[in-house]
Amino acid sequence: MARAQFQKGQKVWVECVGTWAQIEKVQPVWAKGFEEPVRVTYDVGLGREFLGHELLLPTEDPAANISEHWRLMRARNKWQTADDWTHHPFPGTCPVVVTDKADWGGWRVPGAEYDRDPDQIEFQARLIAASPRLLALAERLAASVGEAPDDAPTEMQSLARAARELLKSVNDVLAAPTADVAANAPSRAA
Repeated sequence: MARAQFQKGQKVWVECVGTWAQIEKVQPVWAKGFEEPVRVTYDVGLGREFLGHELLLPTEDPAANISEHWRLMRARNKWQTADDWTHHPFPGTCPVVVTDKADWGGWRVPGAEYDRDPDQIEFQARLIAASPRLLALAERLAASVGEAPDDAPTEMQSLARAARELLKSVNDVLAAPTADVAANAPSRAA
């Protein structure tokens, strides 16, 4: 016998497709002589029905603070000799921004690009590593002014407005381009 593991409207991770979806229909399969469904499938709008073992619930990890995991590390620059390192801020290494608990995943730059302007790449690495904390600061600023906008000085109101615009550009998920926009896009084959 099978019982429904998920409900209509529930957000689930579709493991075999690798995407989030929302359950549109819970579809029990009944057989004559049984009081409960023999199988339950779920329609999530991806073109086929999925079984319960193919879907996962989202889990929140309260200990997972994004800003704790983003950090700047140094990687050995294995493509250059010691004589080529003299103009680098940290000779023999290049920056790597790690965004995962493990020491992988994140932002890296090719050695040739780093060599072209190491100071700019170092600045970018520090900025990317600090971005979760900067994002949290913008959220706090916008929330603080939002609680009592009339009590805030005009400069703080302006900063909060800019912070809300910045947060909107970061948090809004853009949709795929429509067919007519894609058709009018310039071709790369030229």
